[in-house]
Amino acid sequence: VILLDIDHFKDFNDTFGHDAGDEVLKELATLTQGFRQGVDVACRFGGEEFVLILPEISATQAMNRLEQLRQAVSELKVSVQGKLLGRITVSMGVAFYPADGSSINELIKAADNALYQAKREGRNRIVTSLSMISHRSSRQ
Repeated sequence: VILLDIDHFKDFNDTFGHDAGDEVLKELATLTQGFRQGVDVACRFGGEEFVLILPEISATQAMNRLEQLRQAVSELKVSVQGKLLGRITVSMGVAFYPADGSSINELIKAADNALYQAKREGRNRIVTSLSMISHRSSRQ
């Protein structure tokens, strides 16, 4: 389970306006939908946060795919009324079943904690839950 959050979205909205913020959300939704494979789920979780569920993939494969997604987001070129908007980045928190929880609520909580760690570490990065410390340190 991955929680993905647009970095500095409030500042982006304040600088470029809510129409621009809406356009960024649409572009990110399109990108995450295109990222899905098989039975993966990608949806807006609320505000500027999205959730991804990748049930048929190993931890290593997931981290590689998420890094590709993170890079793709940073390369997005979004424009509103012909005006190119600023660079967009995302932070992601990742939790693994069953190591980080056996229920969706436990997994979301673990992913949320990892997401906040990604924000604290400087944003535009992927952090796995604390139970995966060895994997976490190799991805920074």
